[in-house]
Formats: sequence, structure tokens, C-alpha cells
Amino acid sequence: MKEMFKDLVLRVREADPGSALAVRFWDGETVGSRDDSQVLLCLNSENAARKILCEGFLGFGEAYTEGDLEIEGNLQELLRLGIAVKHNHVRPPFRKKVRLILDHLKNSNHLGRANKNITHHYDRGEEFYSLYLDKTLTYSCAYFKDPEDSLEKAQWNKYEHIARKLMLKEGESLIDVGCGWGGMLIHAARNYGVTGVGNTLSPRQCEYANQRIRELGLQDRIQVVLKDYRHMAGRFDKFVSIGMFEHVGRNFIPAFMEKVSQWLNPGGVGLLHTIGKDTYSPFDLWTMRYIFPGAYLPNLPEIAQHMGEKGLTIVDVENLRLHYAKTLDCWAGNFEKNVEKAREMFGESFVRMWRLYLHASSANFKHGQGRLYQVLFSNGLNNSIPMTRDHCYVN
Repeated sequence: MKEMFKDLVLRVREADPGSALAVRFWDGETVGSRDDSQVLLCLNSENAARKILCEGFLGFGEAYTEGDLEIEGNLQELLRLGIAVKHNHVRPPFRKKVRLILDHLKNSNHLGRANKNITHHYDRGEEFYSLYLDKTLTYSCAYFKDPEDSLEKAQWNKYEHIARKLMLKEGESLIDVGCGWGGMLIHAARNYGVTGVGNTLSPRQCEYANQRIRELGLQDRIQVVLKDYRHMAGRFDKFVSIGMFEHVGRNFIPAFMEKVSQWLNPGGVGLLHTIGKDTYSPFDLWTMRYIFPGAYLPNLPEIAQHMGEKGLTIVDVENLRLHYAKTLDCWAGNFEKNVEKAREMFGESFVRMWRLYLHASSANFKHGQGRLYQVLFSNGLNNSIPMTRDHCYVN
């Protein structure tokens, strides 16, 4: 087992000759020089090495969460090296492919399962999410107009950026599908005078969002409902969905786009803000199993195809990849500042799991296949949409 793992270290160096990685085995033997390394991977047992070799990132994540391995130094550097090996065309073992298929079938987002998948991640309580999100509890990619923007300012920037792309006007109606804690709806109502509705499958999100709406005196203009998107009805001038499309599932994308075409008035404008990829690849098992059950990261070609088939015309696509990496780094930093509170709430294994989730996500946007697309579109042709992005960037 040790020799096989040494071969893996060799593949890392072949994939990235400039890498600095040291590995310390369970018997104390070390490969690589710690003094010259940015990161030291400490395998506490032979089982940890076996899990990594047999299961890839799934095995690595499980071993790290269980405390069967430790990492000294830069965690994201280790994750970057793992991505480099993966992109060096190391094929996953057959057993991992089987587990991917079984997990996908178990967590498919049909009506009877979707709410369980969502509450698994989002119903841990506002006290927990406030440990690392900004005060609006915005849980999606921020927009850093200036590198020195605070997280809160960058999240406000994101909502404003979307509002300008949608060309929101007073009196218009807006549907926000998967609205989370209501940040976009609140921004649109307060700053643009729109009316609207948002939905979520998380009872705690719904309760928090409507309480915030009442506190701001906006209850006669906007509301959040606890309802699956497939049960949402009505016609609206504008549509937005921020960070929800990843939870739709590959098999349900056509039905989702059909619903969008039904919600939007003819010529109505919508914006889909979603994590995605340039081309298809399987979603990693560890994230699917422990973080986002039922999730599927769409690739840009299939988004375009399914939109086109439902009469939705793409106007503009922007990739905010590095904005999301910076957002995740801010979240990870906040999480570590409050890590003792998180440990008191959920225990050490959870802390390790969440730390890995935040850093692995950031590394994937920086070095892997992670993309963050904002896709602006209209329901049918709309010749009144400006021909440039100038309206998005006016002061």
C-alpha cells in the first residue's frame, strides 16, 4: 500500500513538476522534505492511504473528516495538486463509478426527494450560517467590483449587478426561484419598487425571509413561499434564480425550462445564476453524499440547448469564476474565525467536513472545472434589450 501511494506522489510531481508536497506515513517514514514543502499530508493509518487510492476525493474527504489523516500547511495547495492529477487523466476505478451511479439514483430530485435534499444542507439554522456568511445570509457568489470590497459590499454588488442586467423598473413583477433567505427579492423591492414572490424548500429559510420582509415593511410587495418550483404559478415580467439551478438535477432541466417559459411574459427577461462547467463530467461523490445530495452541475452547452428548445433566447453570458473563488475564501476565513462555535454546535467531524467543502470549492473555481455563469435571456425575442452592457456599469 505504501509503495502504491508513493506512485501517486510521483504522479503528482509529473502532473506539476514545480509542486512541493511531502507525505508522512503511519510508520513515520516521510517522502519529500517538509522544509521545502508548502503542505504535508500525514497519513495516520494504512486505511487512509487505501481509501484515497481506491476512492479518490471521496476517500480523501472521508479520511480527513474521520481524523484518519492530517494536513499541515496550505490545504488549498494540496487540493490544487489533487486537481492537477485528476486533470492528468487518471481514470476512476470501477467501484467508484458504481457508487456514483447508486448515489445519483438515491438522491434524484423528484418531488418526493427534493425537499429532503435541500433541508439536508440549508436547515442547519441561521446561527450557524451567520458564522461565515454576511449579515444578509446571502449564500451565493458575490461580485467584487473592487478587490478590497467587503463580503457584505460584494454581495450587495451582486444583487445590484443582476438588477441592472434585468433592467428592473418600478411596478414590475419578479419571480425569484430558490430565493434562499430572500436577499435578491428584498434588494429589488427596496431599490426598484418591484413586487414579487420567491420560493424555497427550506422551512427555516422561508420563516427567516418573511420575518425580514415584515421588519422592512415590504410584506405588501414581496413574499417567500414554502413550495417546490414545480408548483409555482403566475405570470411575471422578470425572472431570476440564484444558486438554485444546481439542485434541479440533470433529468429535470427540460421541465425547469418549461416552467420558466410559462412564468415569464412574452419578451420578459430572466437571469439564471448558476455554478456550471464547460463540458460534462460526473459530480464528485464526496460533495454529493455529504454536502449537496441530489446536486448536478450543468454544463453551458446543455443550458443553451434546453433554453433554446423552450423558446428562451440567450442574450448574454458572463463567467464569474474568480468572484466565486474569492467569495469562498471569505467564507472560509470567517468560518475559521468562528470555528469553536461551529465545533460546539456540530462537533469536530462536521468542522472538518465544512472546512474541506469550502476550500475544495474555492480550489475548484481557481484550478478546476468550476464556473459561475450568469445567463441573461428573454422569453422569445425582445428587441428593446440594450445592445451593450453599458447600463450594467453606470455609477
